[in-house]
Amino acid sequence: MTYGELVALQKHLMQFDTIFKAKRIGDNTISLRFDKEFEYCFVMTRGESMVYKTAQAPYTQNYNAPFDNLIESLVSYSNILDIKVLPNDRVLCFTLQTKNKYKIQTIILQFEFTGRHTNVILLDENKIIIEALRHIDASKSFRVIRPGVELIDLPPRKQTIALDGVDIEDLLEKNYLSLQEKALKSIKQNLINATQKKYDKLYKLLSSLPNEITLQKEYEKYNLYGSIVLANLHNIKAYDTKLKTEDFESKPITIDLPKHISTNRLGEYFFTMAKKAKNKAVHVHIERENLESKVSFYKTLLGLINNATTTEQLTPFLPQKSGQKKEKKKSDDAQIVWIEGYKVFIGRNKKENKKLLALAKANDTWMHIQGIPSSHVIIKTDKQSIPQSVIKSAAKLCVDFSTDKAGEYKVDFTKRKFVKTQEEANVFYTNYETIIITKEGIEIRS
Repeated sequence: MTYGELVALQKHLMQFDTIFKAKRIGDNTISLRFDKEFEYCFVMTRGESMVYKTAQAPYTQNYNAPFDNLIESLVSYSNILDIKVLPNDRVLCFTLQTKNKYKIQTIILQFEFTGRHTNVILLDENKIIIEALRHIDASKSFRVIRPGVELIDLPPRKQTIALDGVDIEDLLEKNYLSLQEKALKSIKQNLINATQKKYDKLYKLLSSLPNEITLQKEYEKYNLYGSIVLANLHNIKAYDTKLKTEDFESKPITIDLPKHISTNRLGEYFFTMAKKAKNKAVHVHIERENLESKVSFYKTLLGLINNATTTEQLTPFLPQKSGQKKEKKKSDDAQIVWIEGYKVFIGRNKKENKKLLALAKANDTWMHIQGIPSSHVIIKTDKQSIPQSVIKSAAKLCVDFSTDKAGEYKVDFTKRKFVKTQEEANVFYTNYETIIITKEGIEIRS
């Protein structure tokens, strides 16, 4: 942001006397709520810093670094004593009075829109650094940014303000629209690339599956080879790679003999191959159904991503960074999404639905479309109550991944302990609530 834009923003913000909520909502974005209607989001990306205004700032994950805990505890519900732009520099300073259980203290929240040194710094009234978004060591700059260190002033730089002034409301709106458009395009492309890769891999596996007729022919072939080999063991030498003889109908036949198999075990080898082919013929339809359901799932997901018009619609499908250390191994039992910090599992077929029921804990929330076969959805709760917005978003995903038909659907949800399993993934459940989800017709792109 330019110096003139910061001056206009400072004058605009002087109408407020309290910061009700402060939170990091992105890797480089801090949200401040001054009233019940709007949040002001400070994007502190190096070289691309800006401020935008929005009714509700979306966040993709929870941040729990010391900086995040301090900015929430010290800045939230603080009184604004002063807001100023430092002379001859692009630095916006909030002087705040914050209350906690033990004392009232004065702190400074400093946003530095200074190119590659862009930063957010929390200071006490003596300009001692409490915490910062980015730490800077002496090896990188004369100006050390570390907790407990006194903050050195930046060298002053001459700044100019445009003569025609700045329409700050218009600027904040344009910044928001520009950022949303850029973020949507970037997130959408990343998700499409990742999802397409999974889709292509599963589709390739599905396409490579042999059909039952082919497997039956393999069974008959290897069974015949085993019988012919046993009848001709006396004619096979240890170094032979082929057996040229006649079948049981006196027709010429050539059988390729496997390497590293002793002569007296050749019959066993071919009968084993026949047995494998027969077993695969019996079960290949199960594998095909499993792969088809997953291919269909990712095809639907690609359609949802392609048709998304806001970043909020894509948020559930973004990877969650917090907690990755605890969960090194990815689960293959279901699709995992994140809704407002809640971990949500979506069954992609009957097998996964059944697995989810077995893995879910008693107080996890389970949901299913009323009256028709659908994906099972599990919301991990750790016994806490789930916001209605999370229930609604999870129910929408349950519908989206269960049917491609537009219409109104009733989605039932209850605690897992009230769900009794029956045959396959069929269930009987009690103590449930119902939410109505409307599915619009969407274009599914393959």
